[in-house]
Amino acid sequence: MSTGKGDKIVRNLAVSVKVPVPDARYDYLCEFHKPASKVPAFLNVTDIAGLVKGAAEGQGLGNAFLSHIKACDALFHLTRTSSTSKAAYDKLEKLAVRGRRQKAQARVRHHLQSRSCSRRTRARALSIEVLNKHLLISSKPMIYLVNLSEKDYIRRKNKWLVKIKEWIDANDPGAICIPFSGVFELKLAEMEPEERANYLKENNLTSALDKIILQGYKALQLQYFFTAGPDEVKAWTIQKGTKAPQAAGKIHTDFERGFVMAEVMKFDDFKEEGSEAGAKAAGKYHQRGRTYVVEDGDIIFFKFNTGGLKKK
Repeated sequence: MSTGKGDKIVRNLAVSVKVPVPDARYDYLCEFHKPASKVPAFLNVTDIAGLVKGAAEGQGLGNAFLSHIKACDALFHLTRTSSTSKAAYDKLEKLAVRGRRQKAQARVRHHLQSRSCSRRTRARALSIEVLNKHLLISSKPMIYLVNLSEKDYIRRKNKWLVKIKEWIDANDPGAICIPFSGVFELKLAEMEPEERANYLKENNLTSALDKIILQGYKALQLQYFFTAGPDEVKAWTIQKGTKAPQAAGKIHTDFERGFVMAEVMKFDDFKEEGSEAGAKAAGKYHQRGRTYVVEDGDIIFFKFNTGGLKKK
């Protein structure tokens, strides 16, 4: 967040939130196990000062803006629509999405040398960490958020929205564009859950927040697996493509160091069979080794052995 004092922008480092990632699977597991502890997956979102007119000449944060962006793994590119603006998408703020970093230096170097390193390459294996070192903002995943008035959001119509979408398609092909209304979302947030649900149903409306959060999580190439039982249901965030031992290491380093196997159920199988015992009886409870690539939504129990002591 920023405060304007003339041409000076003061960055407020305190505006950072952990946003729970909505997931019906997680909700189901919590309802099923009724655990003492519930820990969903989170998306870390930080509000930073946006660009102002004359930034290239040092106005506002000037080049300091780049150093703030360097710490970001992906970007929400926020623009408002206004009847007084001929180019609403030029008035920008940016929300930084902080996520997990992973090194892939050789591949990054190849793309840099071939001058093909940009969002348009969609090179998913590129290392977020290495790209950030080089301030390759054009390579960071970008999601465009278009802030509409409450009236325009409800009626699903705005004269600037088409122009903004055309600009995005021309300048960042394939990028996600999500219309929403900050005023509308604030109104929903101030309602009690039952009142909010009734209001949305009666007016055939939906909140855009879930979509924004999920797309932000997806842009970071993240997923999660579950550990679930009466003590705790928890979603563990990992990078896509993570193998079982490294996933186990997210819980504790001993789990990775002494990895023996992963006992895996697919969420859909668990739900269909009604329990862990049911999944086992149906042959849907599997033992996986070190080469198993964890899939999104897996329910996993790890076995490991450290110092001759086997634990589950």
